Amino acid sequence: MNSSDNVDALLYLSFGGPEGHEEVRPFLENVTRGRNVPPERLDEVAEHYHHFGGVSPINRLNREIMGSLEGELAERGLNLPVYFGNRNWHPMVEDTVERMAADGVRRALVFATSAWGGYSGCRQYHEDIARARSAVGERRAPELVKLRQFYDHPLFVAANADAVTRAYAALPEDVRAQARLVFTAHSVPLSAEERSGADGRPQWYSRQVQEAARLVAEAVGVTGYDLVWQSRSGPPSVPWLEPDVCDHLEQLPAKGVPAVVTSPVGFVSDHLEVVWDLDNEAAEKADELGLGFARAETAGTDPRYARMIAELVSEHVEDQRVRKLSPLVKAGCGVNGELCVPQGCC
Repeated sequence: MNSSDNVDALLYLSFGGPEGHEEVRPFLENVTRGRNVPPERLDEVAEHYHHFGGVSPINRLNREIMGSLEGELAERGLNLPVYFGNRNWHPMVEDTVERMAADGVRRALVFATSAWGGYSGCRQYHEDIARARSAVGERRAPELVKLRQFYDHPLFVAANADAVTRAYAALPEDVRAQARLVFTAHSVPLSAEERSGADGRPQWYSRQVQEAARLVAEAVGVTGYDLVWQSRSGPPSVPWLEPDVCDHLEQLPAKGVPAVVTSPVGFVSDHLEVVWDLDNEAAEKADELGLGFARAETAGTDPRYARMIAELVSEHVEDQRVRKLSPLVKAGCGVNGELCVPQGCC
């Protein structure tokens, strides 16, 4: 795609979150529909949201990022309106695409707020795009082109690296040098990990997260670090990626580790799973174990995140070169919900 293709808009596509107590349970039911999550697990997770007034910060953070993004696009001479749509809560992507069609948008790029491949990180966003277009009607709906995965984009890596550096600085000086760097990302079922990725090999999601962790650690100058997982859900009988972050923390005091810096590299903004699982549960576990604890900010709080999105847009409308730091293949771009690798991906 290039400038002659007449891109009319950008759709900012995210996960969604409740913005009041009464929205929590319907939101969670949307998230878990068809996944056989026990009701008691929904009750448990609902309490996490109610702890924060029933409000997830994700919609607010996305709106702030979108405001910055509009400025970045304007600076590049890309005067594209930015529309906001979610998978699981309002504004729902179906409603947003309906509004785009009513506004006369014929072709739009789609930025999905996940850096990763895999089903939840990429393929499900393709499904969101296809579902929204179907709801609006193929003849009326705009063409929607999903932007690529960005886990190894230099600006994403730099934003995470600087956040890690600041987290180290927040620790007491007497434990800073011996603090262990622990990267976290959202766990997924092992069955999902066995599906092929864009390069035809399994473990596509975890390999991307491992590569991002390596790049961030390298940028910070840290050679020893760990990658662990968080926020698993579903029946206990279903195996997921391990170890869990809190289980991992329990192993560190016996190894002489006095403190940890946690970097939620798998998340792009400080939404509820970050602030609950890390700022509450992991921080409490560290305190119980006598570990110093500091948590790095997510990349979405950094101005370079919006700049990165604008660069991804420019790759299409201005044929700007692709900037990436890893040898893993470029993936995730598709038109109207079609997958970047049609057979066997994610």
